Amino acid sequence: MTNGNQEIPYKIFLTEDELPEYWFDLRPDMVNKPAPILHPGTLQPCVAADLEAIFCEGCVAQELNTSERWIEIPGEVRDFYKMYRPSPLVRAYCLEKVLDTPAKIYYKFEGSNTSGSHKLNSAVAQVYYAKKQGITGLTTETGAGQWGTALAMACGYFGIDLKVFMVKISSQQKPYRKAVMETYGAQVIASPSDTTAAGRKILELMPDTGGSLGCAISEAIEVAATTPNTRYVLGSVLNHVLLHQSVIGLESEAAMAKYDIEPDIIIGCAGGGSNLGGLIGPFMSRKLKGQADYRFIAVEPASCPSFTRGRFAYDFGDTGCTTPLMKMYTLGSGFIPGPNHAGGLRYHGMNSVLSQLFHDGYLEARSYPQNSIFEAATLFARAEGTLPAPESAHAIKAAIDEALACKESGEAKTIFFGLSGTGYFDLAAYLSYNEGSLGDYVPSDEELESGFTTLPKVE
Repeated sequence: MTNGNQEIPYKIFLTEDELPEYWFDLRPDMVNKPAPILHPGTLQPCVAADLEAIFCEGCVAQELNTSERWIEIPGEVRDFYKMYRPSPLVRAYCLEKVLDTPAKIYYKFEGSNTSGSHKLNSAVAQVYYAKKQGITGLTTETGAGQWGTALAMACGYFGIDLKVFMVKISSQQKPYRKAVMETYGAQVIASPSDTTAAGRKILELMPDTGGSLGCAISEAIEVAATTPNTRYVLGSVLNHVLLHQSVIGLESEAAMAKYDIEPDIIIGCAGGGSNLGGLIGPFMSRKLKGQADYRFIAVEPASCPSFTRGRFAYDFGDTGCTTPLMKMYTLGSGFIPGPNHAGGLRYHGMNSVLSQLFHDGYLEARSYPQNSIFEAATLFARAEGTLPAPESAHAIKAAIDEALACKESGEAKTIFFGLSGTGYFDLAAYLSYNEGSLGDYVPSDEELESGFTTLPKVE
């Protein structure tokens, strides 16, 4: 349990004074920058005025930034962070023992707040900018419910109205998430719904659909665009969200520096990219500068494999084709994923920064079927005592596989992964797994091809 002459504790904590004062933006360090966001009508790069009708001005400025590495965290946001941050870096001694591996395993635990996940890091920032602008209402989508819960918490704190469109299958699987959001003052609507034109159109075409994040985004944007003094906020995919989530990687880097810990492999689950991007940002910067040679692994569900089976192309961010176009690894905005319990990873596309890094070979990706994820989650829970979210369990599965590879080779590598949230609202999924009734849906090539046919024609 030592590194050199230093004993490494189970949990490494930073002090409140060590909380980052700045967010970190990776884009200035990238050799190949992510392609610009395009206006859906003109197909020209978006300017601030194009985005400010939907998004808060402060977030738009951060979204379009490509030159500033460090963005100061506003004092009110930093004060809110102090309620639950810095979060601990944990040495998984018990998991190492169970696996009988020479590998050293660490994880960054982001579940120590009521939302149960990392999502609060960006929620409070986006609501702060809305409040500063004088916005009185916000709309959003949520998959598994972590983002909706986090945003409801932030809106309750700053006194802003919130309407949440929750993916229908997730709202059925996780009804208590709705109760938490409503406790904080949010209105929650299962999506697709008959309350919007976008929802009614989707229901007309697919009356039995369980919905998707793309569907829910279409409904939330429609309401934001048609309601006075209201804006839309997104919990992943966009670059300003990755910026806010960089506190995860910055804290991890600082905690590791205290004990001279240097990871060999860095792993994160990947849906739209917020957790993964926030986790790897400062470490990827060192790799891009030639200062380190980490392996980065993105892990996604086999039911929604945007990295591993998607295409690198411009695409809409929503099913209704109303958003600006982003160049990303995508399954097509018309793709509706199967009812996987990792609702936060059921998104058809990936953040543009992460997509470019993957395209350029700086980032690996793999996908796993659902039952193998819950097998890993169960092993982790029994060893480490924390019940992980299904999304986080994707990173756990990859970390276990890498640790077992070390056992086979005899290499004592240092593995670091993001435990992005807890699974205490996912008990229906664990019940299904324990009963042996959990499915393993994997889309066929034909099903994926139908999603690719919805890709816009952009030269």
